[in-house]
Amino acid sequence: MAKTVKMSDIAERLNVSTVTVSKALSDQKGVSEEMRNKIKKLAMEMGYQKPIAKQEDRSRSFNVGVIVPEDYIEKYQTFYWEMYQEINMAAVKNNSFVMLEILSASDEKAGVPPKLLKENKISGLIVLGGLDSGYLKMMKEHYATPTVYLDFYDSHIKEDSVISNSFYGTYTLTNYLFDKGHTNIGFVGTVLATKSITDRYLGYTKSLIEHGKNVREDWVLDDRDSNRHNFHKFLFPEEMPTAFVCNCDTIASWIIRELEQRGYRVPEDVSVVGFDDFLYPGLCNVPLTTYAVNMTEMAERSIELLITKVTGGETSEGMHLVEGRFVERKSVRAI
Repeated sequence: MAKTVKMSDIAERLNVSTVTVSKALSDQKGVSEEMRNKIKKLAMEMGYQKPIAKQEDRSRSFNVGVIVPEDYIEKYQTFYWEMYQEINMAAVKNNSFVMLEILSASDEKAGVPPKLLKENKISGLIVLGGLDSGYLKMMKEHYATPTVYLDFYDSHIKEDSVISNSFYGTYTLTNYLFDKGHTNIGFVGTVLATKSITDRYLGYTKSLIEHGKNVREDWVLDDRDSNRHNFHKFLFPEEMPTAFVCNCDTIASWIIRELEQRGYRVPEDVSVVGFDDFLYPGLCNVPLTTYAVNMTEMAERSIELLITKVTGGETSEGMHLVEGRFVERKSVRAI
């Protein structure tokens, strides 16, 4: 019996993602005409056949569940509410509807399953922002609902995850500071508190290493305890760096506020860069140089992946990186 040709076989031959192949074969946007034609031609040559049932499934409407921990809504309400709205818009484009559940910290700690899963109300699930590994493992072991993680990943669980390029983003920002003449650069974020903070710290350290600089522990400032969002005051070092790379714009705004309270001027005395390009109006009086996260593409990629899984299509069950862009404003002074 001849081997069944899968989308992953086509993707491997052309060195593209399975999602790209799926889009091309389904005539969705996001693929160039040249690549679409290459994929369709190769699919025909390899004898790929898309099951008719799955083609029909994609035209159906689905209920998409979104779970977000309550502490993310409390601490990052503007960013994650905006991301939720992007998910809603992406779902509507795909003839689907979204149901939101905010998971309480007590239910997460006690391992109480989400109501959306217990009551079997949804076809697929997006977990937004991050949950404890043990809780994620419980959901995967007890429920077969197709799932996508958005804005985080878990190295212990094999699942599709859509994330921004945290590593490259802070690498770019730190290189920018070096280009502006800074050589004494600190980092703000509790390393290992979340996967995104860790990745951003590693991007920062890569830039330091390439510029012949070692990481100074007293210049790496914690912004929270070991749990996700227990923020505390910053412990500034006796010898201050000339610039700080912050793990997000909210933390950057808090750093700027505390620096100003201590008599420092930003950027005249200390330069500051952030990450996300999303800040509540009025929270910061300095236009912030940052790395913008493409929330629209992240939400659209998540919905597309989820519908592919719901309809029985193939996905790589790995990390799907969405590139952002560098945004230069006025929070950095050239030395």
